[in-house]
Amino acid sequence: MFASPRRLSLRLEYEGHRPISEVLNAWPVLPVTLTSRVPSGLPHPKSDQQWDNRVAAFDSEHYNRISEIYIAEVTGPRWERFAAAMQKPFPDLTHLDVSMYMSRGSVPVLPDSFLGGSVPRLREFSLTNIPFPSMQKLLLSANGLVKLTLLDIPDSGYISPDAMATALTVMTKLEMLHLVFRDPRSLPDPAGQPPPPPPRFVLPALTDLMFRGVYAYLEDLLARIDAPLLDCLLVMFFKALNFGVPQLHRLRSHAGNFKAFDHAEVLILSDSILLDLYPQARAVNHRRRLAIGIDCTELDSQLSSLAQLCSSSFSLISALKELKVITESEYLSSSHRKDDTENTQWVKFLEPFTAVKNLYLMDEIARRVCGALQELSRERVTEVLPSLRNLFVYGSQSFEHIQEAMRPFIAARDSDLSGHCQPVAIRRWRR
Repeated sequence: MFASPRRLSLRLEYEGHRPISEVLNAWPVLPVTLTSRVPSGLPHPKSDQQWDNRVAAFDSEHYNRISEIYIAEVTGPRWERFAAAMQKPFPDLTHLDVSMYMSRGSVPVLPDSFLGGSVPRLREFSLTNIPFPSMQKLLLSANGLVKLTLLDIPDSGYISPDAMATALTVMTKLEMLHLVFRDPRSLPDPAGQPPPPPPRFVLPALTDLMFRGVYAYLEDLLARIDAPLLDCLLVMFFKALNFGVPQLHRLRSHAGNFKAFDHAEVLILSDSILLDLYPQARAVNHRRRLAIGIDCTELDSQLSSLAQLCSSSFSLISALKELKVITESEYLSSSHRKDDTENTQWVKFLEPFTAVKNLYLMDEIARRVCGALQELSRERVTEVLPSLRNLFVYGSQSFEHIQEAMRPFIAARDSDLSGHCQPVAIRRWRR
């Protein structure tokens, strides 16, 4: 085993139970994984000593053997000591995953000298709740990066779309990019004439993209990127959607993996709404999916945002065969008052789903959708959900009521002489 350490990817995992020199002297020369996979912020004499040993490892003669660093939920003074000890190059570092414990106080910003400003062998880089506004310099040296994950980015760690795009230009091996901002931060509108479109570059290996933030940031970033192999795209926008996202749709249309969706789920929560599209063979290829959500609390805003999103993605939505709409238990009945405006929003939301044959609704949602369908004129009855064959309802309390409420809609469809609509059956949804 020790004769072929690189072929076998052998590592020594060091948690700080003893000084690092005592540990390494008992082993052959192998790369070191420095780890604290449990929360590092709980005060305890034993954990304090372990933390001291970890920090001392960075100042030891063996620091250049550290190839992986995994530190979870650092707090207060420990973070300051850790960051100060990391102002030097780590020539063999391939993995860095550090998370800061979420606190109300401000977190010290990482300087541009972090990791010596250069990580040529880094493959996976993950920061959570850690401000690093000058990250661009470091990322430009990481041209072998495969995974870049920046979560809960605070305002003090804001990095502009231009700086992020510049850093991405060198990442031809990047497979996963996750950018999650903690709070909304709008981009200033440029004065005068809009600038010319930026030059676009290809991320040839990117398959997984996740983003949470303001739409203008994502649009600015995506205006510079093509990702032909993308097969997993998750986006969450702050606030209600009352704007277009042409660059997002361009990116999606250029990725061949997003052209064969036939199933969708809509998840309505107390603070957001999410549209999730995926192929029928999800169990086989669980990665391939497109999910777009909006952070908002009012049901009308949720439905209007989703209706706009579905209309702008018409080519995708119009091919779906199955739709499920689910919510938190008793959320709608306890949090929202139904009114005529909501009925209109439900109809606008359902209109683009022209190929849906199977519609799955939870109990409270089913009652609201039925109320909206009851108000359709005879001409409109054949235009909304024209391919619907089965309505599945989850929850036994209102099943008979929904059957009765749907009779006028079904009767109007049955009396249609154009032959565009099929008979609709109401069934119980057994989840």
